[in-house]
Amino acid sequence: MEIAPVSNGRGLNRFIAFPYQHYRGDPLWVPQLRMDVRTLLSPAKNPFFQHAEAQYFVGQAHGRTVGRIAAIKNDAHTREHGDRVGFYGFFECVNDQRAANALFDAAARWLRDKGLRVMRGPMSPSINDECGLLVAGFETPPTLMMPHNPAYYVALHDGYGFTKAKDLLAFESGDVRLPERIARAAKVIAERKGITLRALDMKRFREEVELVKALYNRAWEKNWGFVPLTEPEIDHLAKQLKPIVVPDLVCFAERHGEVIGFAVALPDFNVALKHNPSGRIYGLPRILWHARRIARCRILLLGTLKEYRMTGVDALMYHWIWTKGLEHGYHWGEGGWILEDNAPMVNAALGLGFRPYKTYRIYDKPL
Repeated sequence: MEIAPVSNGRGLNRFIAFPYQHYRGDPLWVPQLRMDVRTLLSPAKNPFFQHAEAQYFVGQAHGRTVGRIAAIKNDAHTREHGDRVGFYGFFECVNDQRAANALFDAAARWLRDKGLRVMRGPMSPSINDECGLLVAGFETPPTLMMPHNPAYYVALHDGYGFTKAKDLLAFESGDVRLPERIARAAKVIAERKGITLRALDMKRFREEVELVKALYNRAWEKNWGFVPLTEPEIDHLAKQLKPIVVPDLVCFAERHGEVIGFAVALPDFNVALKHNPSGRIYGLPRILWHARRIARCRILLLGTLKEYRMTGVDALMYHWIWTKGLEHGYHWGEGGWILEDNAPMVNAALGLGFRPYKTYRIYDKPL
C-alpha cells in the first residue's frame, strides 16, 4: 500500500479518474464533467483557494489505484468559528479498512502538521460545496450538487474511529398539488405583510447576483458550520450555474422595495449527466439532448433576513417555486439539505408535504 501526495499533473489526473473506475456498474452514481471537477480542485480556477489550501492523496496497491482523499485547511472557517478544525473530502476507497485507514492517516498527518486538532468531513472542499457522507437513502440517485457513496463507507468511517458531528437531511416531494392550507396561508401572508415575490431577471443577471451577495451571508449566519462565501466565490458559483438556471425557479421576496429573502431551485441536471458515463466533454451533445426531459428539481437555497424568519416568508417562497415548477413541467422536488436540529426548517418542510428520504453525516475525529 502506497499513499502518495499529488504533486504533478499525472497525479491529479489519477485523482480525478478514480471515481469513474470505482463506480463503474453502480446504476445510481452520476458522473460529473471531468473539466468541472478539475476546476473545483484547481487553486488557479476556484476562488475557494484564496482563503484555503489542500493536499490531495492517491492510494495505490499492486499497481492499481485503491482510493483517494483530500486534506483541507480552510482559513475562512477558522476566522468564523475560532477553532482548530481541519477538513477532509473527496474520499473514495475500495472496501478495505486498511486502505481507508492509510488514506485517513495521510490526511490527518497533513492537518496535524498545520496545527489543526480536529479532522471533519467529508467536505469537498467545504460546507458550501458537496458535503456529508450518505448514511441512509442508498436506494435513490443523488440530485445536483449532492454526494453519493456506497453503504460500506459508513463502516470504513466507524472503523477508523470517526464520530458523528451533525446529520444533514434531504427531503422529497412527488405531489403535484400544494396543500390547500399552504396556498391560503401564502396569500394571507403576502397581503397582510405587504410582501411581493418576483422571478430572477436574466437581463439584469449581474445586478441580481449582487443582491444575492448582500443577502446570502446575512441569511445563513450563525448556522452550524456556516462559512461566509466571498464575493469571488459567489461570482464563480453564479457563472457555473447560469447556463442551467430557470428564471422562474429563482425567487426574490421584497417588502417596501427591500429584498428580504430569496430561494433558488435548479433543474436536477444529474438526470442528463447520467448519460455521459465517461464524464468527458465529447459527451456534451448527449447531455444537452437529455437535459430537455428533466422533470426533477432541487431547492438548493431558501433563506430570509433574521427579522423575517418564522413569519411565513419561507412558505410564501416555497409556494412560488412549487407553482412555477409545475408550470414548467417539474413533478418531483428535493428540498435541502437541512440541519437535523434546525427545527423551524424541518417542520416547515414537513408541513409543506415533504418527507425526509436521505441522511448525510458530517464526522469528526480528534487529531
